[in-house]
This record gives sequence, structure tokens and C-alpha cells, in this order.
Amino acid sequence: MAKLDPFHALRPTLARAPQVAAVPYDVVDRAEARALAAQQGPLSFLHVSRAEIDLPESVSPYSAEVYAQAVRALHDLTAAAPLARDAEPCLYIYRLEAGAHDQTGVAGLFSIAEYRAGIVRKHERTRPDKEDDRTRHLLALGAQTGPSYLAYRPRTQLKELTAQVMQDPPVADFVAADGVRHRVWTCSPGERQRAIVAEFAAMERLYIADGHHRAASAARAQDERGGAGSEGGFLAVAFPADELRILPYHRVVRELGMELVEFWNKVTTEFDVTSLGTPTADAVAPRRGEIGVFDGTGWKLLRSKRIRASVIGIDALDVSLLQNRILAPLLGITDPRTDARIDFVGGARGTAELERLVREGKFALAFAMHPTSLDELMAISDQNEIMPPKSTWFEPKLRDGLLIHTLPVQTGGAS
Repeated sequence: MAKLDPFHALRPTLARAPQVAAVPYDVVDRAEARALAAQQGPLSFLHVSRAEIDLPESVSPYSAEVYAQAVRALHDLTAAAPLARDAEPCLYIYRLEAGAHDQTGVAGLFSIAEYRAGIVRKHERTRPDKEDDRTRHLLALGAQTGPSYLAYRPRTQLKELTAQVMQDPPVADFVAADGVRHRVWTCSPGERQRAIVAEFAAMERLYIADGHHRAASAARAQDERGGAGSEGGFLAVAFPADELRILPYHRVVRELGMELVEFWNKVTTEFDVTSLGTPTADAVAPRRGEIGVFDGTGWKLLRSKRIRASVIGIDALDVSLLQNRILAPLLGITDPRTDARIDFVGGARGTAELERLVREGKFALAFAMHPTSLDELMAISDQNEIMPPKSTWFEPKLRDGLLIHTLPVQTGGAS
């Protein structure tokens, strides 16, 4: 079963939601977060999720001073916005609309015990520094301030139930700066809430699509609060898998460690290389089994000379093809989670961003990827395997600050 609990959300009013809701903490760097918060105004939740933006540049984002600043920021925001806590434990329906794309999820507390047991499946490893950061942030605030992003195999009855809830007036409704419309409804205690909980109880598994560090930090926080082995929940929004949209997650490499001509000579032993010249960067769209490469002179398309051993599995992923045939053996990047020579560019920024980074001399090479599919993600998760880091980029993104789960005073249990 998949356990789902309602909770008393701390949240902004309908009028203040647009000023409070902010992009997830981990999709922007410090400078970008500071700029976005300045544009959005003093109520931006980035002052809480990225509190270092309100401290001198010399202060490390992992300094104790940053977490203390986050506590002050949440306290001030609660008074100024204001943020109010729902009197009844509710579930929440969260709908995203981006152009012709829309998706509708259920927000609530999902079981940490089931996360530990593998009923809530993960597909990537967490980075220790990011996990430490979010755990410290959560413990300092006594609150989970942004949701994980889950997927489940579609259920017709659940879709009908969420549609019923959406007949009520929303408690948040705004269009963000990127054009995405965000709407939230409450599902109060009663028959509909019980029916939604029962629908999740009938599910065999849930899948973490995005937010592995948030889920992991919730489990660690439970341990540090003395609740290991007890029941407890982590904040997440669960969507039917057929409504989710995955964009590619590209790679950029700072240095080759060899001349460019030597690199290409080595690549051609494993790949057929087709020169694309200099098309409009956003027109570069590798298909499954292909990798686009920009080296400053133009775009090239790679296709492996070897026949793939499997249709779905870790080795069949395009990101694995790149890692196992180029990054590790040719460039010596064996652990992309920790190697400073590699960075990642989410698909929402497009391949034009890859070209710009190379042309400006910030990186030597850019690799444009085909997106991983939901079928691949769920199949690999079901096999208890782990994808290479940054294999998926889900778009549109949820917003932080719309639904906050304040941790119970007593150890364990959902509030």
C-alpha cells in the first residue's frame, strides 16, 4: 500500500500566494536566487529556502548563520504575508498548466517508513552535501518547506475524485513569471478525502520523480529527532505518470585534458559522427540512442556503433551511454556527482544555453541528450537500480512556499 496522510498546511492567502511562491531551491544558483527574490519582492520564499541571499557573499551557504537567517525569514514571512495554518488536516490538489500541457497531483504527507522500505521508489543517489544542507534547513525551521515530486500509475477513480475537488474555489491561483499557472485546492476531512486516501492505499508503489534530497532529508531529520522506526511523513505532490513531462538533462564539461582533435579521434572508434554544422541551437534534438555535441566549431551527432543489449535498463539509457563510453573512459570523469569538471543544464534552458556556455569559454564541450522516459524511470526503479545522476528534468516545476508542513512537537506522527 501507499500511505497518504492529510496535514495542517501553513500557507499563504489566495491574494499573497503569487508574492510568496518561489522556484525550488535547487534549480537556481545563489546569484540567480538573489535576482529572482529582488524581482519578486520581500515576500518571496527564496528568502527562506535560500537564506544566504540576504547575507554577505563571503558567508558560506552551509554556515550556521544561514540556517539561523532562514528561521528569522520564515518567522517574518509568517507575520508579513501572512501565512496561516489550516485548522483541519487536509489533502491538497495541485494543478500545473503550461501552454497545452497540464497535470494534476495530490499533495499530502507520504510515509517515511515506506520510503525506507522501498514502497516509495527512488532512481538516483543523493549527494551528501545537498542532503546535509536540506536536513539542517528542515531541523532549524522545524518544517518541510517544499514538496517532493512523486509519480504513480494512473487510476481512473482517483482522477475523478481530484476533478470533484477542483469544483470548489481554489486557495491559490496565479500565473508565475515563466507563464506556468499554479492552482491549489483544499480537500477537507470527509468522504472525498477518505476516498482519495483509499485510492493511494490500493497502490503497490510510488516513484520519486524529483526531490530525492527532500525525501532523504525528511528521513534523516526523523532520525535526528529521535523518531527512527516511528511513523512519519514527508511532504510531496503525487501525479499520474501519464501526465508528467520529462525534458532532457544536458551535460557540459569544463576541460578535456587533451587536444580537441585527439578527443574526436577517440570518439570515432565508438561512435558514428555526423556533422550538423551550425543550425539554430534549439533545433538540435537528438533522438533516443543519439547524443548531440557542441565543441565551439559546430554541432555533431553521435550514434553508437555497438548494438544495445537491452531495450530498458540502466545500460540502455542515453546518459549511461555517454557516461560509460565517453565521460569515464575518455575524460576520466568517473563520478559525475562529485567531479568539478562536469556540470548539468536542465532541459528547460534549451540547447541554445549549451552553445552559449561553450562559446563564452566557460566549458569546452556540451552534450545534448534525449530525455529519459517515465517507462524507463519506473522500470529501473522497479529493478532496484540507480540511474546516473541528473538523468531526468521534470517540467513544469512545483513552487516552494505554497504548502508548508510544520513538524510535530512530539517525536513521530503526522500533523
